[in-house]
Amino acid sequence: MRLLDTLVSPSRFGQFVSVGAAGAVVDLTVSSALTITGVAPPEWAKVGGAECAIVLMFLINDRWTFTNYGTPGVGPTLRRLLRSNLVRSVGLVVQFFVVKGLTQLDFTVTLGQMNIWALVTMPIAIGCAVLVNYVAESLLTWQVQTDT
Repeated sequence: MRLLDTLVSPSRFGQFVSVGAAGAVVDLTVSSALTITGVAPPEWAKVGGAECAIVLMFLINDRWTFTNYGTPGVGPTLRRLLRSNLVRSVGLVVQFFVVKGLTQLDFTVTLGQMNIWALVTMPIAIGCAVLVNYVAESLLTWQVQTDT
């Protein structure tokens, strides 16, 4: 039960969500720009936006949310960054398929003369990955076992 108590730390989860909000802004900005400009289809634009957000969120979480966890130093930090990318790749796969699935639905959401349904799917995809990412990051990236 102590592990569950550690995972449901309201302050840590609040920090994680706050960092995630900053990541979501970066993610949505990059993925929307790539989609609107036609550089990439929505599901691939999502990948680019998410990766930019993953790096930003790792850096903030490492210094703030999980500051008491993880070995200091360049080598251990780079290993955590790699582990974080691998862990969050599951969340990214979830997001990819949520966007792909939702954009294949016959929905139209218009803003002015533009159908923005593809853009609406992106924050939905982010929401689907938050809890999975929090638990996986806590247990696998920063190896939070119990608070002392």
